[in-house]
Amino acid sequence: QVQLVESGGGLVQAGGSLRLSCAASGRTFSNYIMGWFRQAPGKEREFVAAIQYSTEVTALSDSVKGRFTISRDNAKMTVYLQMNSLKVEDTAVYYCAAYSGAYDYLTLKEKYDYWGQGTQVTVSS
Repeated sequence: QVQLVESGGGLVQAGGSLRLSCAASGRTFSNYIMGWFRQAPGKEREFVAAIQYSTEVTALSDSVKGRFTISRDNAKMTVYLQMNSLKVEDTAVYYCAAYSGAYDYLTLKEKYDYWGQGTQVTVSS
């Protein structure tokens, strides 16, 4: 069984930064895609970023390119989402997720088998 635990959310002013962490446990993740999604009130859960654990190939949604980066620490089995130049519209619950499979589907939340409990990010104006 895979467990994902997010941390690092909080309240920040627009223009500020936060780093989210996703600690993974339960199995080796060498063949996994690790992703970050977010869900704002009344909206669909949307893709933010993903990383192929073994190759470190990454992908970002257009809305966060140039501001967010995704990375992983293999020794700690942790994936990070560094969020800079935060905007009010980045306010959401951020979820870490994982699946084992092809890289082609990393933006599709339906493909992810494992999810964390979420961490709230609130950006004030």
